[in-house]
Amino acid sequence: MRESLFETLIGAAVVAVAGIFLWFAIDRGGETQSQGDQYELEARFNNVSGISRGSDVRIAGVKAGIVKSIVGDPERFEAVVTLSLDEKWALPDDTDARVSTDGLLGGAYVALEPGGSFDNIPQDGSGEIKYTRGSVDLLTLFASFASGSGGDGASNPAASPDATADDAYPGEDYQ
Repeated sequence: MRESLFETLIGAAVVAVAGIFLWFAIDRGGETQSQGDQYELEARFNNVSGISRGSDVRIAGVKAGIVKSIVGDPERFEAVVTLSLDEKWALPDDTDARVSTDGLLGGAYVALEPGGSFDNIPQDGSGEIKYTRGSVDLLTLFASFASGSGGDGASNPAASPDATADDAYPGEDYQ
């Protein structure tokens, strides 16, 4: 009986600790708060596959912030991504944002490539990155490469009409 009581108390302690971790995860799980001196800016992408709230924002491979939110724009059919960056990153207004991955199986992140402009994106929350490139679906890319449909069709002689059929000056006139 004494061992049963001890095991019950240990089991109750484990369930209580698991409950505390669960409460903490639910309480903090939906938030991606910016910390300290940060500012927000937006970027519009045609495809943000692999990106989610909390994904990294990197400049030259260094973490510069996080993805704060992703919403769809039903009028322009784009994904509007809100980025939260450290204030030390004063980005030129011709900065390029692209969705990139860490290798074939790695996680996705937003890579920022600063341009050469002398004007900077405002850090008051109204800034927007104008030049973006969405993610590339590797499976579709491999499938189009494997099927040979990645070209313009000119390499298939059966698909292109005979060039000399409508030629005003056939090839034998030049011999």
